[in-house]
Amino acid sequence: MIPQNSAQNSAQGYQPDPRNEDVLVWVNGDLVPKAQAMVSVFDAGFGFGDGVWEGLRLVRGTVLQREAHLDRLFEGACSIALEIPQGRDGINAAIDAVIAANGMEDGAHLRLMVTRGVKSTANQDPRFIVAGPTVVITAEYKTPRPEAKTRGMTLFTSTFRTSQPDVFDLRLNSHSRLNLIQALIQAINAGADEALMLDPRGFVASCNSTNFFIVRGDEIWTSTSAYSFKGITQGAVISACREAGVTVRECDFTLAQVYSADEAFVTGTLGGVTPVCRIDGRGIGDGKPGPTTERARALYEAAVYP
Repeated sequence: MIPQNSAQNSAQGYQPDPRNEDVLVWVNGDLVPKAQAMVSVFDAGFGFGDGVWEGLRLVRGTVLQREAHLDRLFEGACSIALEIPQGRDGINAAIDAVIAANGMEDGAHLRLMVTRGVKSTANQDPRFIVAGPTVVITAEYKTPRPEAKTRGMTLFTSTFRTSQPDVFDLRLNSHSRLNLIQALIQAINAGADEALMLDPRGFVASCNSTNFFIVRGDEIWTSTSAYSFKGITQGAVISACREAGVTVRECDFTLAQVYSADEAFVTGTLGGVTPVCRIDGRGIGDGKPGPTTERARALYEAAVYP
């Protein structure tokens, strides 16, 4: 069993908002009520995780790093020979349509999902597609819980490793996330908010849904991303800090170096920069959100927020 009462403490947690009951969802060009937004059970995404997706954040009327997210979406689609029929302009128009239809201006999170489409039968072969691709855009009001910033997150190091590119390239933002979910289940059952994952060589890679950073002295370290997903927010934080004169290293480092770090934090589209205060039952630094984490958050928001 998976404990349910701590779900809102995760890196993907947010404050409940009753407006989400009435949102409209974009499904293949139609805007439909949330309760009626459906795809076929023969859809390749449902049956086999055959598709790519992006998470987008709306802040003060602007979709943060929109073009970077679309770059990753279309690159991923190209790599699996999936042609998105709307093209970039059409997808941009669809995003704007969802936001406008829901009257959203701030504090919303969108999920853009593209699958290969509906198949004539349930199998892996993409040649059995009869209609597709399937394109869905959801938009919900999601405000991260403020205690995540003040309390800090707790992590647990999972026994599940991230994969190498020739096995499963995590830089593909694909619908197949099972190993990451398995890692998160371990963390949840250990009483943590998120799983810290190692790469196949034993170096720190990322968390299951966020990118991971540590602070050592006056330097910020994060992984090389050779064995983890390509974080859009991670890249923005690196750039913003470097432009401010902060040394940021993309390098291999071990759990021993994590445990002795001065601070730690994670980055993601929903939460931005969120401090990490405990890992595997150990306090990081003084066990409280630190000044370098706060500076990284401020620099990131100054760089990407409207």
